[in-house]
Amino acid sequence: GKYTIDDLAAWFADPKHHLKMLSYNALIFFNMKQTQEEKDAVMAKLDQIIEDCNKLGCKMIVVVPSMDLTVPATLDEIKADAVAVLKEMVKKCEPHGIRLSLEFCGEPSMTINRFEDAYAIVEEVNSPYVGVTLDQYHFYAMGSGWDTLEKADGKKIFVWHLNGTEDMPCGAYYNNDEKRMWPDAEGDCLPHARYADTLKKIGFDGDCCTIEIFRPEYYELSQEENVRKSAEVTRAHVAKYAQF
Repeated sequence: GKYTIDDLAAWFADPKHHLKMLSYNALIFFNMKQTQEEKDAVMAKLDQIIEDCNKLGCKMIVVVPSMDLTVPATLDEIKADAVAVLKEMVKKCEPHGIRLSLEFCGEPSMTINRFEDAYAIVEEVNSPYVGVTLDQYHFYAMGSGWDTLEKADGKKIFVWHLNGTEDMPCGAYYNNDEKRMWPDAEGDCLPHARYADTLKKIGFDGDCCTIEIFRPEYYELSQEENVRKSAEVTRAHVAKYAQF
């Protein structure tokens, strides 16, 4: 409550620095709504986010699937619903030049929790304004298929989240965000060279990669320490693996 969206917009417009927003993170739980009231609420939230993005000069919104459904649904039903909702969202976003990036989340109760399912939805929507957020931890956590990623169109991957993780069983309840760590930290099990090499081969051109980690002990660092460490780790990762 200390600063407003207008304050933030003025900060981003300041020519004294070069920092810009990559994406608005995020419009959460956008799909599988059971009532018209719930569906309308999602679209109203999107309208508000678009308004904020226009002020902030932000040209991408990450959308996160719903979780813990009370009404069971098949993968086909989830896909059909997500495609329909995203097509309606595009109608609102396209006039503003704002893209939507679907982030699958590698957790058993999420409605879209594997890369191949998210990518199939994006292909069905078939719009340059809709792509995938590829989070390395989420890809690992529910055993997403490398075969699908290796055949994907890299231009449909809008955001690439870096992180590492402890080696936990796929789908285990304790295999959660708290197990994330800096890429290549001691105990990290992720194949970073494979991620980078695959993204190069399929034509990923997102201009940047991001870092997203929710490890409890990292929250004990000050904000400045966390930002500096994140920047150092990301630079080192790009130098080692991801020069495009």
